[in-house]
Amino acid sequence: MTLSVALKTLPHHEGLPLPEYATALSAGVDLRYAGETPLVLEPGARQACPTGLCMALPAGYEAQVRPRSGLSLKQGLTVINSPGTIDADYRGEILVPLVNLGQEAVSVERGQRIAQLVVAPVIQVTWRQVEGLDETERGEGGFGHTGSR
Repeated sequence: MTLSVALKTLPHHEGLPLPEYATALSAGVDLRYAGETPLVLEPGARQACPTGLCMALPAGYEAQVRPRSGLSLKQGLTVINSPGTIDADYRGEILVPLVNLGQEAVSVERGQRIAQLVVAPVIQVTWRQVEGLDETERGEGGFGHTGSR
């Protein structure tokens, strides 16, 4: 399935490729760092990284900004609010909030792939307040509950 999405590039994106899928079955496109100069993230540092891209998603869709597994594993760089949601009515620049969870400073170069963007359908709900919920085997068991068996 394909979806047509309007994409606007900002001046600081000039010279960088448009987002593309790495393989025919990839779920996400790569987002690249569009800063003019390298960015050095010290351990524990966070930075909203520009991509130079804006988009107009159709109603009923969202985009999720997700980490790249190689950056996370090899350098400790990840998306701090992963996945970050971009709503269909947002028209500003896509920014990637990176955090360095590693032990050493990491340099991010212009054009470097820093995150993935996955577009997905969204279902909005209407709430129906009730006095009680149906019983299940799990019940109110919370974090880690299903793994304790």
